[in-house]
Amino acid sequence: MFRRPFFVALAAFSLTACTSAFARDDGIRLPDPATDAAPASGEQIAVLAGGCFWGVEGVFEHVRGVKHVTAGYTGGDARHANYEDVSEGDTGHAESVRIVYDPAVVSYGQLLKVYFSVAQDPTLLNEQGPDHGTQYRSAIFYATPEQKRVAEAYIAQLGTAHAFSAPIVTAVTPLTAFYPAEDYHQNYMRLNPDSMYIRINDLPKVLALQRIYPQQYTATWANAR
Repeated sequence: MFRRPFFVALAAFSLTACTSAFARDDGIRLPDPATDAAPASGEQIAVLAGGCFWGVEGVFEHVRGVKHVTAGYTGGDARHANYEDVSEGDTGHAESVRIVYDPAVVSYGQLLKVYFSVAQDPTLLNEQGPDHGTQYRSAIFYATPEQKRVAEAYIAQLGTAHAFSAPIVTAVTPLTAFYPAEDYHQNYMRLNPDSMYIRINDLPKVLALQRIYPQQYTATWANAR
């Protein structure tokens, strides 16, 4: 398992890891959800996991209507979470992001479309790119019954449409506690644009968002507004 701060500093990428990382970075255009959340007033929250939170955070910071994104840990039984413990895979937590968004601009279903399309590969079990382990699992953590309904309906819709060549393994589970990650993990893509890890694994996802969904893309980082 990679310790990313050291991994990035050393730029120790094998050819195999690079090939794996590029496998789905072009993204895939997906249909809008047939079932979506009802219009709501005020800011709403979505919590998603899909591999290293650096990339997922970076993607959603470029989605119109997103107000703020926080990298963190959720989904575990332990009543605490930090990078060292979660990296061992013993706490049950997943690296995840907490997205604050304006539902008048972007819906929960539209966030899920971006999530499945460019933020991660939902057909990979407990891995994304060069990162492996349950802490890198694909998971949607629903905060309300409506979010659960929308997520499950969209997964079923994509399955019926055979949108992917393999089954979707994304788990849909209730949101419990969310623990913000350490400061050095926040805004990592924006603050470390020359990181080899970011350039190989995560920047292509943002470029895919811009190319596939230009109307949903914004060049401005949400956390920098």
